Amino acid sequence: MPKPILDAVAVSAHDMSRAKMFYTLLGFEFDGGFESEDHVEPVRRAGEPRLMIDRATLMEKLIGEMPRAPNHSVFAMLCDSPAEVDAYTAKIKAAGFAVLTEPWDAFWGQRYATVADADGYRIDLFAPLAG
Repeated sequence: MPKPILDAVAVSAHDMSRAKMFYTLLGFEFDGGFESEDHVEPVRRAGEPRLMIDRATLMEKLIGEMPRAPNHSVFAMLCDSPAEVDAYTAKIKAAGFAVLTEPWDAFWGQRYATVADADGYRIDLFAPLAG
């Protein structure tokens, strides 16, 4: 039997334009191909799962209020270098989004930071430290 494949990560947003702004800062591109008033998907990058952003009111109609653990990251983004972790964190902070953990050199050998989108979803940014 074939194994299931991770195809998509979904988040909900109360302000779709603010959500698009945040994910654009992380390098996602939107071309309008999968956009509606209630659903948007950035252009899929080769080999990666899709990111689906749904309006919170739509999701509440479909499945009820979406529970969120207070300290749970939705996903982590691998950056090319420790400097890139710092640069993305700075761009996100300058745009007015929350930086929950400033970049630091983690004991497990990665440059690590945690940011949050406008709806509080935690996104980890990381890169291997030079060895």
